[in-house]
Amino acid sequence: MAVLKLEGELDLASAPLLEAEVDRPQVTSAPNLLLDLQGLQFIDSTGLRTLFSAFQRASARGQGFAVTDGSPQVQRLLAITRMGEHMKIVASAQELADDSPAR
Repeated sequence: MAVLKLEGELDLASAPLLEAEVDRPQVTSAPNLLLDLQGLQFIDSTGLRTLFSAFQRASARGQGFAVTDGSPQVQRLLAITRMGEHMKIVASAQELADDSPAR
């Protein structure tokens, strides 16, 4: 499983960094991708688009994909935008690993 820990803000300035990480060979070859949002304090519309793009790219590669709960602001934005209807939100990396089919 590839785990990317996000910290601080996910916005117009930082979104390209996440996009580059999601496409690294070590990440693309993993069976699952988890974006750990627990250290993320703020996310804007560009950040939301970047999360959804990461989800779409992982899905196209056949990867399992999930995000963890973030700060209250991040959780509220994910709830308001109904992102949880499209991508799995888990409490921890272990939860994603437990739900993954054996390979």
